[in-house]
Amino acid sequence: MSPEFLITTFLVVASPGTGAIYTLAVGLSQGGRKSLAAAFGCTLGILPHLAAASLGLTALLHASALLFDLFKYAGAAYLIFLAWQVWRDKGSLSLTAEVGERSSLGLVVKAVLINLLNPKLSIFFVAFLPQFIAPQSTTPMADMLMLSAVFMAMTFVVFAVYGVLASAIRHRIAARPGLMIGFNRVFALAFFALGAKLAFARA
Repeated sequence: MSPEFLITTFLVVASPGTGAIYTLAVGLSQGGRKSLAAAFGCTLGILPHLAAASLGLTALLHASALLFDLFKYAGAAYLIFLAWQVWRDKGSLSLTAEVGERSSLGLVVKAVLINLLNPKLSIFFVAFLPQFIAPQSTTPMADMLMLSAVFMAMTFVVFAVYGVLASAIRHRIAARPGLMIGFNRVFALAFFALGAKLAFARA
């Protein structure tokens, strides 16, 4: 595994995107443990794209403008819906409320949907990962799976760090609901911008 692959993967994972922003938002609003659930869900959301790339469905998605458009508009609509939800949330942080398993599951499901409805992630697996598979390799599928596993592991670790760091400052802003509303506005605008960017993306 080349250092170039590790460095490039880290830069791709660490750059601000829907999953990173969602995990940060959860870390600020619900704490470190819940942010780990969000990071886990974002990581799980990579699996369908990996499966699609492995089965050749991504090539079909890339070749069909109609399929790509349907997929990306669904993803953009979901991100804009998230933006609307976050924008409407005017509540302050609650550090004492107990949150059950269902809430953690809900965070995982929402995180999976965020990554699932991003067609660019599927194309990423076709355009990026194969560059690091040796042309003379006799086990390209095994190499693809190994690189994907590293990508997913790095995704979880980086997103978890984001969430935990965000949760570390939530106590400082818990008594300042106006500040949390400001954070909500920033995250809402970020989700809206990402949704709009996805809507105008080209295959």
